[in-house]
Amino acid sequence: MPRLTIDFFHDVVCCWCFNISSRMRSLAAEFDLDIRHRTFVLQADRAEMAARWGSSEAARETILGHWTVCREVSDRPELVDIEAMRAAPFDYPHGMTAALGCKAAEMLGGQGAHWKIFDRLQRAHLTEARNIADPGVVRDVARSLGFETTAFADAFDAPATAEAVEADRQRARALQVRSIPALIVRETGARLVNRTRDDLAAQLRSSLKLIA
Repeated sequence: MPRLTIDFFHDVVCCWCFNISSRMRSLAAEFDLDIRHRTFVLQADRAEMAARWGSSEAARETILGHWTVCREVSDRPELVDIEAMRAAPFDYPHGMTAALGCKAAEMLGGQGAHWKIFDRLQRAHLTEARNIADPGVVRDVARSLGFETTAFADAFDAPATAEAVEADRQRARALQVRSIPALIVRETGARLVNRTRDDLAAQLRSSLKLIA
């Protein structure tokens, strides 16, 4: 059977990406997909958060409204703790720190490591209401997954890691990716629509027929 390569653009702070990640894990095993993880940072720092949302309070309430809709269609709604994030004693986090963590993990362990820490950071964000804009939180999550502390810290701080995040941004721009999650079949250029697992499976079968 031909193999499909999927560019998966995502941000750890994106609740919709949480929904799609678990579905794509299941589909990757069923269809033997090659998932290529691409960071797509919605806002890179506190200044961008303020420019986008106006205030921390407005950001939190608007984004948690998105969480509410997302949880309603999630396969694991119990893992989306809206009230915990509403009560969290920090500004709603931007995604750059977590993106650097994902790229650091990728440098140390490849695509599988990127996906592993991405999912765990999403749990830290959505379920545990931890501040994933704090480098200490990202390093702690990495340590919990078995990454060697010094090696991860060095990769996290390396200029090449920030360059890799920027390279993903440039790739997104070239592919005209403007929202996430975005799933693009490299062999056909098809963009998978984020629906149910069965819908995604049907879209993958259509792409396989095109390259068979």
